[in-house]
Amino acid sequence: MSNTPSHFRMLARVLAWGLLAALAVVTAAPIGLRPETALPVSAERFGAFALLGFLFACGYPRRRLAVLALTVAAAGLLELAQLVQPTRHGRGADFLVKAAGGGFGWLAAQVFTRILTRLHLLRPAARPGRV
Repeated sequence: MSNTPSHFRMLARVLAWGLLAALAVVTAAPIGLRPETALPVSAERFGAFALLGFLFACGYPRRRLAVLALTVAAAGLLELAQLVQPTRHGRGADFLVKAAGGGFGWLAAQVFTRILTRLHLLRPAARPGRV
């Protein structure tokens, strides 16, 4: 088995890094530039970080704990970054919602990739050092 990631994993990686960059821009932007939806703000936060955790976990299946740590750290750092923006505010409660969303997405990806692998729709991730 090859050590190169599948197309699915590569796509998940590209989308994850792109989403993280987009979240950083939206978080650092003045509040007037923040996109709005009909959802409650907490649902937006939870959903965005659930998708982030899901994409990173799908893209890096052999780095499970690092992915979870990255997602939670991103939530914390982005909340802290809001403290330097005069029209924004970083709150502990917002961090908890984002971290919970990231954890949920991470867990959903574990289940999703396991199902796809068992159905032979996704090859197992190669272990480091194996060819």
